[in-house]
Amino acid sequence: MPRHRFPRPLRIATVALAAMLWLWAAWAAAAITDVGHFLDQTESVRLSDHPRFVRMLAQIHRENPSMTSAQQWRLRYLDGWELAFRGDYVGAEAPLRDVIEHAGDAPLVARASALLMNNLSIGHRYEEAYALAGKLVVKLPELHDEGARVMVLQNLSQTLNAAGQTDLALRYARMVASESNSPGTLCLSHSLEAAALFAGKLLNPQSPELNLAIEACNHADQQVVAATAQLIKCSTYIDAKQPSRALELLQQIDPIIHRNRYSIQIPYLQVETAQALAQLGRDNEAIQAAKAALASGSSSGVSEVLRDAYHVLYEIEKKRGHGMAALRFYEHYVTQNTGYLNDVSARALAYQRVQQNLLAQKMQNEALVRQNQVLRLQQALTEQEARSTRLYALLLLATLTLLVLWLVRVKRLQLRFREMARRDGLTGILNHQHFMQAAEAAVAEQGRSSGNVALALIDLDHFKQINDTHGHVTGDQALRHIVSVVQAWLRPGDLFGRLGGEEFGLLLTGCAHDECVALAEHIREAVA
Repeated sequence: MPRHRFPRPLRIATVALAAMLWLWAAWAAAAITDVGHFLDQTESVRLSDHPRFVRMLAQIHRENPSMTSAQQWRLRYLDGWELAFRGDYVGAEAPLRDVIEHAGDAPLVARASALLMNNLSIGHRYEEAYALAGKLVVKLPELHDEGARVMVLQNLSQTLNAAGQTDLALRYARMVASESNSPGTLCLSHSLEAAALFAGKLLNPQSPELNLAIEACNHADQQVVAATAQLIKCSTYIDAKQPSRALELLQQIDPIIHRNRYSIQIPYLQVETAQALAQLGRDNEAIQAAKAALASGSSSGVSEVLRDAYHVLYEIEKKRGHGMAALRFYEHYVTQNTGYLNDVSARALAYQRVQQNLLAQKMQNEALVRQNQVLRLQQALTEQEARSTRLYALLLLATLTLLVLWLVRVKRLQLRFREMARRDGLTGILNHQHFMQAAEAAVAEQGRSSGNVALALIDLDHFKQINDTHGHVTGDQALRHIVSVVQAWLRPGDLFGRLGGEEFGLLLTGCAHDECVALAEHIREAVA
């Protein structure tokens, strides 16, 4: 019998469905379930497997799991760290300052401050960087989180190394090792020490500190830090005129550096490659590497990378006898070298200014302490007098308060009596005297403005019968009711007063004759 086969479209759909189910299962298996653990893992691979760090950072943003406030600030810090790693120091500043100002977590704030300090230094904002360094040094004894302390010490060593303070950079580099015996911490400590020694021109290819740093970082699988130590060793090979060894090591670390895409390492890799190739006489390759270094480091403005790249190009063109090309590259080299030396001087000067400011502030603080001591003695001498003065003041205040309360009460009574004198006691409208006074004033005002005034007199018919039949209490109620009926028809500015027992006066202002008559008729009908 022939074997039954599904139609081709159905088979394709089945395979596609199976693939989708497999992908969904893989995604579900990798989905973030424990945010805290996931953030720990993400941060732990920053320097050992940076591409994985980038993927994990993208995953947590893509899935957007529910996070606590502390976890959100930690993610914000990692975002700033990644921007700085890529060389976007300006973009990294905003998230780092957000963490510093709002996170409220002392270890995380210390990490962000340390990274911001280093970024400011790289961005040539030296005084800000060194001022922040001073604050971190003061707060360091109060910081007990191991990871935060390592981060602060690391960036202090790097920042002070850039400032030309080799001894301090070495001191903080060695303090990193005292925080932990973990392979990663030892790698960081040895690499920082090697960087400080290299900046102080105290290294050669056989220096044990340099080889120890490379071995420690390879053992810890810290690829980024290991590459930094290896780049330093390549520089010592080039300085020692051993280009073959330099080029061999550069070729080994090239894929690692490009895989991790650390923005600082790439131009150094390219310019050192150009220098090694130039020493070997491989001029065409050296030109390509030097131009790549120029392209990578062009955003930094003035740097030793650009200086060294232009120097390679100048030496090659001079050797080839290309005078104009050599002169052009030499001019660029001189500009970069002068700018670099000026920048080195600016760093040292900024550091000295900050130190002087800190010293002045310290002296000012000491003077304030002494002044406070004198003030405390004076306060002790005058304390009894102050208590007596307070007692007298309280007595005076109590007397004044009673006087003010009495005056307020008298004023209120005066106002109340004045109002009672103006009003009819039964109906609450103007009494005869004040109605006449107000009417005279209104007539005079309308006369000055050529306005109209109408006077209506209301006399209740048969009101005496109400009093005689139902009593005066009922008559009073009738009067109050009639007053409320009339008031419903009055306009703002109209005057209404009681002239006698059941007689009332109504002064209407600002209306024509016919309008006044109509209003009076409406009131009459309402009262009826």
